[in-house]
Amino acid sequence: MEGEGFVAASKVNIYEGRVTAFVICTCLIAASGGLLFGYDLGISGGVTSMEPFLNKFFPSVLEQQSKASQTENQYCKFDSQLLTLFTSSLYLAALVASFFASIVTRIFGRKISMLAGGVAFLIGSILNGVAMNIGVLIFGRLLLGVGVGFANQSVPVYLSEMAPASIRGALNIGFQMAITIGILAAGLINYGTAKIEGGWGWRLSLVLAVFPAVVMTAGSYLLPDTPNSILERGQPEKARQMLQKVRGTQHVDAEFQDLLDATEAAKKVDHPWTNILQPRYRPQLVLCILIPFFQQLTGINVVMFYAPVLFKTLGFGDDASLMSAVISGIVNVLATMVSIYSVDKFGRRVLFLEGGAQMFLFQIAIGTMIAVRFGVNGDGELSRWDANILLLFICAYVAAFAWSWGPLGWLVPSEICPLEIRSAGQGINVAINMIFTFIIGQVFLSMLCHMKFGLFFFFAGFVVIMTVFVYYFLPETKNVPIEEINQVWKQHWFWGKYILDEALIGLSRNDEGRDT
Repeated sequence: MEGEGFVAASKVNIYEGRVTAFVICTCLIAASGGLLFGYDLGISGGVTSMEPFLNKFFPSVLEQQSKASQTENQYCKFDSQLLTLFTSSLYLAALVASFFASIVTRIFGRKISMLAGGVAFLIGSILNGVAMNIGVLIFGRLLLGVGVGFANQSVPVYLSEMAPASIRGALNIGFQMAITIGILAAGLINYGTAKIEGGWGWRLSLVLAVFPAVVMTAGSYLLPDTPNSILERGQPEKARQMLQKVRGTQHVDAEFQDLLDATEAAKKVDHPWTNILQPRYRPQLVLCILIPFFQQLTGINVVMFYAPVLFKTLGFGDDASLMSAVISGIVNVLATMVSIYSVDKFGRRVLFLEGGAQMFLFQIAIGTMIAVRFGVNGDGELSRWDANILLLFICAYVAAFAWSWGPLGWLVPSEICPLEIRSAGQGINVAINMIFTFIIGQVFLSMLCHMKFGLFFFFAGFVVIMTVFVYYFLPETKNVPIEEINQVWKQHWFWGKYILDEALIGLSRNDEGRDT
């Protein structure tokens, strides 16, 4: 099929070196930055379903729940713009922070950007835990957002640059694995703190975010920077030494030359944010916009950061709603392991396409079941059997996301951009991701109230669109060195016309090697 856009193996350089313990350790430490994002995704929904927290900051929501119980309209239990602002304000801050983070990442390196994110998240988590009024609570959330923005900007790029091409997908997905572990840990903590007598359990849930923040801060302080970043900042000898260390060999001439070529091209670009708008970067620009846009329109964050609220809305009890969120979190972690195993074996496209098909089927199943049990008016209830079936459907949907759009939504944008626009491309990726996370977080509870079960059909429709897009417009990038990705674009049936011949780093040397 012409849309597949594969690159012949002989067209890319196979660098010398091996997978070293050093590179594995550095990538695992860096990937821990995903804990920040994951813990917050998981903790927010649980805390906002706890009555003591709502009574302290959002008493109007408790009144609304009482009215919903009287009218039997389950869809509108939690429809509050102030409550959703608490959840979604973080992503608005992350959006703004991502633009500054891209500048910091390019000028000062990936390491400094990760360190700044860890410190901001640490301060924000402390403020949230001690907050006595809504102002401090929201300010703390904004600082958490700064931390998430910096981490999500720098960590995927760091992982893609540090990892060997043969396992770049698996190591990069370590970031998504950390996100899923953060979500699961948050679910377990919420389940425990909800049982604390005295109504202060929510404070413990929020302040325990200091732990992933400390891991991120300490880890980034200890990490070396990537050879690409060191070279970009004008230290070629140090960059070569670091490349030799991460590849476990002294013979890195071919890869180092490609890095030099990429750096020389990057030096000609004074303004990456302007350059990425040029036609020669059209494939990267389009993908860095559409992949995060589509990732959020899968509807996953509806399930993940509102999971306890969603389950409670659908008639699960307090404990049952939190435990159901834990179960879906476990599925999320296990399914991400599937992606780590298969992404460099079967490729990115296979996971995207299978995951899209599975998400579509189970979103339709979820929407249909809710429609049958609650109808348009929202007056119904779930039996124990119904609740278990619904939870099974949601877990199947979460699994599909966790081995496709979840990890690949971060992996692909971080590996498709040449060095001269890499920081800008990742900045756009994070910004678009946060814009639509904010929008969906802000409007979801209102959408559930007004669109009812149709909300799940709404997201299912987008899953169809994004799966078709991937089939025709996303080429396969597995096992291709990061500085030679332009060769993939050049051979693609649609994007090839945008890629100039001089952008094909390493190709002429590869041809010379075959001629001799």
